[in-house]
Amino acid sequence: MWILDTDNLTLFLQGHLTVVNKFAAKNSSEVVITIVTAEEQIWGRLSAIRKATQASDAEKLVRTYRKFHEALDDILQFAILDFTEVANLQYQELRRQKIRVGTQDLRIAAIALSVNATVVTRNQRDFRQVPGLKLEDWTI
Repeated sequence: MWILDTDNLTLFLQGHLTVVNKFAAKNSSEVVITIVTAEEQIWGRLSAIRKATQASDAEKLVRTYRKFHEALDDILQFAILDFTEVANLQYQELRRQKIRVGTQDLRIAAIALSVNATVVTRNQRDFRQVPGLKLEDWTI
């Protein structure tokens, strides 16, 4: 199983040729995202809606809600792995080890470790710090 991190999901959705080709070479049911990535995608769109609302720009607000709807559709084309109790235990252990990776990336890593999956990311520098985590970069 391959887990697209948030950056790689965005690249895939934008049609990044190398990422799309590597995705096509896999069984699509084995390429998933995490609930953390879904959260980050939704959070970004909700932030844009708040800004558009504050600007009182009706056209921008309509566009922003349309993009929010598109983001939901994009997310739902993938199976989404939950942040389970097992993933939380893994996350707490990684934090205990004082691994210096951002909170969201560490949660993605914990989910991947809990299901023995490979994280697809360009962020090798950070994710490489997580012991036992399998990584691939589909942009090269």
